[in-house]
Amino acid sequence: MTAAQEACTQLHSSGLIPVMRRRDLEDIQAEYGVLTAPTEILDEDVALTDVDLGMVLGGDGTILRAAELVRGTNVPLLGVNLGHVGFLAESERADLAQTVHWVVERAYTVEERMTIDVKVWHSNTLIAHTWALNEAAVEKADRQRMLEVVIEVDARPISSFGCDGVVLATPTGSTAYAFSAGGPVVWPEVEALLLAPISAHALFAKPLVVAPTSVLAVEILTRTDASGVLWCDGRRSLDLPPGSRVEVTRSQTPVRLARTHLTPFSERLVRKFQLPTHGWRGPAAAPPAGTDLSPSRRDAGLREAAGAAEGSRESADADTAATDQAVTDRGGFVE
Repeated sequence: MTAAQEACTQLHSSGLIPVMRRRDLEDIQAEYGVLTAPTEILDEDVALTDVDLGMVLGGDGTILRAAELVRGTNVPLLGVNLGHVGFLAESERADLAQTVHWVVERAYTVEERMTIDVKVWHSNTLIAHTWALNEAAVEKADRQRMLEVVIEVDARPISSFGCDGVVLATPTGSTAYAFSAGGPVVWPEVEALLLAPISAHALFAKPLVVAPTSVLAVEILTRTDASGVLWCDGRRSLDLPPGSRVEVTRSQTPVRLARTHLTPFSERLVRKFQLPTHGWRGPAAAPPAGTDLSPSRRDAGLREAAGAAEGSRESADADTAATDQAVTDRGGFVE
């Protein structure tokens, strides 16, 4: 709440109007009393479509909650991490003042992150239609029993097995639940869909990466009475009785994230996970200016090297023959 108070004050002093939801504003007022900066209320004083940017103060869960609010609009989100890893956040708490300054100066770019459409079918009837930014996770509802499922790609079955669940994720979600399930890390700009089984009891239950145009599906088999539950971004849930079918496709409605740093994703990955990089030497240095690396010159160099090697062998053979002749002249013999 202190961070929100500071951000509102700095925005107001820079000539911008802070906007909050009434519930968030009341929480801050309960803690600090009257705000130091005049603040308007979303959907009462100002419409969401009139907001230029959404600053999200919190962790990834807070950003996912904000994504529910702005998805379908042109409002980008800029996260300031107050949590732990904060993979979706752009800056840290210590950089709040600088981040607000960048917002005031509009010194940020906007990127679109892929989301997924999630449909749930039962008895050939569509019973739910939702979406996710990170993942849709099909999990077992009963702790004591495995979930029997069959996974499918583009209307073709891949494998059936018992498991704790299956994660269907976006590249953005590859560093979230899918990562914990053993899935690969996928760079955000890669267009793909991911499937990662959770604790599968099977010889083949590997993570899959498929085209963004593919349709992923998980069916809960009826050979047992074990039911499941669908979680989208860990926020929205739906019970899945045996016989349920969950389909995931790429959504046409992305979520927009604001970026103030041009940091490569690889650097963000290393920093967030505190990965060791000791001993890294980097790419080879560029050759000096004027160095000819064309194929013809390279082949000529190889021929020159081969010729030099052949000359060295001939010289060595001549030296050996001369030595043998000298030994023979002295009455010795050479084997």
